[in-house]
Amino acid sequence: MSDWSDEAVDYVQAIADTKLILSQRYAQWMLSAPVLEDDIAGASAAQDELGHVRQLFRLLGQQGRDDDWLEGDRDASEFANARSVDANPESWPAFVVTMGLTERAAWYLVDAIDHEDFDGLGTRIGQDEFFHLEFLDGRLESLSDEATEEIVEALEDVLPAVLEFLGPTAYDADTDPLVAEGFTDRSAAELREAFRTRYEEVLAETGIDLDALDVDWDAPAPDEWNETRRRTGEGTIPDADVESLSGVRNAEFAMD
Repeated sequence: MSDWSDEAVDYVQAIADTKLILSQRYAQWMLSAPVLEDDIAGASAAQDELGHVRQLFRLLGQQGRDDDWLEGDRDASEFANARSVDANPESWPAFVVTMGLTERAAWYLVDAIDHEDFDGLGTRIGQDEFFHLEFLDGRLESLSDEATEEIVEALEDVLPAVLEFLGPTAYDADTDPLVAEGFTDRSAAELREAFRTRYEEVLAETGIDLDALDVDWDAPAPDEWNETRRRTGEGTIPDADVESLSGVRNAEFAMD
């Protein structure tokens, strides 16, 4: 186990926190999906995401992060999750877009890590993500025909936040600090390009054209971007989510 740079710790913290909130959002929708199959898929994904979080928190603990703090003993502003999952999606189309895009972005960030501490872990996470993303891509493709306006609205709302999470497009192979130190093998710009290409493929047979969306694909500028929280602005998850994640309401019943 080697020491990581502060930038690398923040990078992994943002992935872990995003997966933690993804698990929370899956759980909140567990009995609200259109059919039982979707409920079951969401429950399984929630469990998988929480398993990923446990492994990432273990590594972060080895880098000096306090276990209680990681588990939720912190303020909402200290969570570094993607802005796209700050709020629980209000509709099924918004849920499919939010979860699919955010989870894919988190997976791309994990897959870009090129460090011995992640040997084997990235592969295990990728095996779970394959099934999650196949399911979500399929739902996105079908809903793009069945609920086009709602999907377009969700894409225009979620994409800017997910692109922020991936990192500024100005961070290319020559300027991305994590590539320069050897912690990742792909820059933010490369991840964003792969991300867009994937959704062009998913939506190719639908009536939705990514070029026609009201989205600034070059944002954010590096000087507007918070590197620690991988976002712009001061938004956070609600305090109710922090309370739920920390388990304070029923802490007396926790198992030793």
